[in-house]
Amino acid sequence: MRNQQRWLLLLLRHHSLSQPHISRHVINQSQFQVNPSLRSITSSTFQSRASHMIPYQPFTIRKFSTCELPVEHKDSDQISLLTHIFSKQNRTNDEINLDLKSNNVTITYDLVIKALRSFNTAPDEARRFFNWVSENDSERLSSKVYNYMLGILGSNGFVEEFWGMVEIMKSKGYGVSRVTFNRAIERFEKDNLSGDVKKLKELYGCSELADVNSSDEVCSRVCKLIRGNVWGDDVEKELRELNVEFFSELISMVLEKLECEANKGLIFFRWIEESGLFKHDERTFNAMVRVLGREESSEKFWKLVDEMRTAGFEMERETYIRVLDNFVKRKMIKDAVDLYEFAMVGINKPSSQDCTFLLKKIVVSKELDLYLFSKVLRVFTESGNSLTGANLDAILKSLTSVDRFGECNKILKAMEDAGFTPSHIQHSKIAFNLGSGGKDKESNEFMNYIESSGTTPKSKTWTSLIEGYCEAGDLAKASDAFEMMVEKEGPSHAGYALELLVSLHCRKRRAIHAFKLVKKMVNEKELCVWHTTYKLLVGKLLAQRGFEEALDVLHLMRSQDYPPFLDPFIKYLSKTGSADDALAFTAAVTVKKFPSTSVFLNLFEAYFKAGRRSEAQDFLAICPRYIRNHADVLNLFCSMKPQKATATIPAVA
Repeated sequence: MRNQQRWLLLLLRHHSLSQPHISRHVINQSQFQVNPSLRSITSSTFQSRASHMIPYQPFTIRKFSTCELPVEHKDSDQISLLTHIFSKQNRTNDEINLDLKSNNVTITYDLVIKALRSFNTAPDEARRFFNWVSENDSERLSSKVYNYMLGILGSNGFVEEFWGMVEIMKSKGYGVSRVTFNRAIERFEKDNLSGDVKKLKELYGCSELADVNSSDEVCSRVCKLIRGNVWGDDVEKELRELNVEFFSELISMVLEKLECEANKGLIFFRWIEESGLFKHDERTFNAMVRVLGREESSEKFWKLVDEMRTAGFEMERETYIRVLDNFVKRKMIKDAVDLYEFAMVGINKPSSQDCTFLLKKIVVSKELDLYLFSKVLRVFTESGNSLTGANLDAILKSLTSVDRFGECNKILKAMEDAGFTPSHIQHSKIAFNLGSGGKDKESNEFMNYIESSGTTPKSKTWTSLIEGYCEAGDLAKASDAFEMMVEKEGPSHAGYALELLVSLHCRKRRAIHAFKLVKKMVNEKELCVWHTTYKLLVGKLLAQRGFEEALDVLHLMRSQDYPPFLDPFIKYLSKTGSADDALAFTAAVTVKKFPSTSVFLNLFEAYFKAGRRSEAQDFLAICPRYIRNHADVLNLFCSMKPQKATATIPAVA
């Protein structure tokens, strides 16, 4: 009973830290699988234990760096990159390192395992990759990694290299796993390598010493023993009787296998050191931290993390990435931010990409937590880093993905407090998105925010806002924004915005209103209207029964030195216009005293082509004398119906 109580307290052990990361005093007894006799322990045990815990005190951020550690790379993407990089022959270490860095590939233990799996039928790539890891990151080469590589060599017929690696593994105390043995023996037998078959069986099969002592096999036996029993004296006794020499890799493997039973893993972690069998190092601490980096183990996770740092050990990059991924997947954003803050104090600091990654996850959460958002910004910028336009673009994209773009003003304010100022291009993008999203209130706040920050909104920003309103079909808001733009910025850069507004008016069959707006801008503001705007307006006015207004547009065009736009008028008059309308048109396009003869000829031809000979005759009757007597006009009428045309041409007065 006393010994069982000791193991329960071992599980609950919490080292007193000078600056623990977080204080969580309540521990649920039902979480632990222990001997039933322990249930008689009273709650006073837990209370007395909690009384020794030190409350949380925020730690001070001292030193930061910008080492590259991409978080969002998928393993499949990195495997593809590794395949491409190591498929090239005769490359130097520097060339490979440059490729890895430029593609943001971070070599982790898990990635090494997955890469070797993918290289199973590509031994050359596997050898190049394994050799590179051996030279540059040898800490990733565990017994498991060696066995994967050995299996690749054996199954692909590289016999000499196979035995060379066996000797290296022996020197490191690594055995050959059953899976590796099976892969190699199958190929040796297929190739009739009787000597090698015998040698491998002697190595593996006589006493099965290699199998028994391989890390994989020992790990399996330890885990089976722990999983299959309630922790107590019997389990401890059987573990000792295994006569196993515990070392970092083996303990890490055991903890990884016990990931789904985190409490048993923690008991084993505590026991192995308390029993004097092993003193934990950075590798085993990190292995235990990875196991506890789960939602149900959050309390114990933070205690162990602080204990690890107090012991002088650092959180590995691989640990940070894996735990962060777990937190984000379980929507534990606060824990993810705390982890980022914790890691930034250590040696293996997260990168600027991690900052962006967290900011994006915060803004797409169920509710926008500005405190966490600002906290990440503070931790990042206090390191001497600076926020960039890329950070803002990524955040705004995430806001859009969850239909929360209206929150951008809060985001901008927080980033401004962190020392960031958006570019004019980003102002324009934001204005457009607010306008197109129907965020009228937020749009006003945004434009006021720009002014209050000491930066006058540029004409491009106003134009983007108007374009957004037009995209949303909101004519009233677009018109108000246009009036405000001209008032604040003047008319010199309002041409495109006016065309947007005219186009929207016309789409809503309000071409005459568009004409009135253009006329007002020209006469009162001296706005230089684009030629394309005039053309658009003329066509829409004629289509919406605004012939007289369309003629007035010709006068406006002439006042701004644009050539008259004739084609839509001729098409309109030939189909529906009267003789008086045609005469009014020719007067509108008169440049000096007399209108151009070609205009009349084009009109007559259009009338004839439309089958409106009678209207052509009526128009000819009221034309000036020089037109009625013009040889080209007479020839045109005669050519259509020579005999009748001659008789009906009015006589010259």
